[in-house]
Amino acid sequence: MKIIALDSVDSTNSWLSHRAKDMDGECLVYALEQTCGRGQRGNVWESEPGANLTASLLLHPDGIEPACQFVVSEAVALAVVDVLRPMGVEAKVKWPNDIYAGDSKICGILIENAVMGRMILHSIAGVGINLNQMMFLSDAPNPVSVRQLTGKTQGVAEAASLLAACVSSRLGDAVSDPDRLHQEYLSLLWRGDGKMYPFSDRLTGETYMGRIHGIAPDGMLTIADAENVLRRYAFKEVEFLLENQ
Repeated sequence: MKIIALDSVDSTNSWLSHRAKDMDGECLVYALEQTCGRGQRGNVWESEPGANLTASLLLHPDGIEPACQFVVSEAVALAVVDVLRPMGVEAKVKWPNDIYAGDSKICGILIENAVMGRMILHSIAGVGINLNQMMFLSDAPNPVSVRQLTGKTQGVAEAASLLAACVSSRLGDAVSDPDRLHQEYLSLLWRGDGKMYPFSDRLTGETYMGRIHGIAPDGMLTIADAENVLRRYAFKEVEFLLENQ
């Protein structure tokens, strides 16, 4: 996978989106400074210049139909877990694809799929891994970095190279054995231990206690509430509440 390093850019996802149709093959682009990094739901991703890995990957998930596109998200999330493990961080995947260390967010992922008919033309995966940042100034409730957890500084270029290799490997798994990949994703699920946790239904505003019952291959999340009623959610329809919220 080709790796492109930029000094500064507004958003690596935007930079790559504008050039995707003219690029041959898969690539990873990362920037030492990202002035308007994109997070989920239109949020801005906070990152101290030069401290973290802010990257986007152009992927061609050949052999994966649009109806099964969630497996791309699973592959990228597991690849980030693979990257963090040799750094001394045992991470979990918060549905659908945030990466948590304990109850703190260490990585955000934004997947955008370009679909035509029964084909995924390409996927762009934005990945922001908190590597070396020691202080977070935004009102995000629970950020953490590798350095805060381990006391060790990580090289950004080295992390980018490892991420490219891990994503390529996991995407190969997604094509060759998606069921096994899905089971590994479930095994590394944050709050997937069968215990009750607080959730907020964004459609109704209701807050309730529930446990994760399962995640379908299409990415739909099922939560069993205190009465064991199953509630099924698409992305953005439910919020995981932190214990202190």
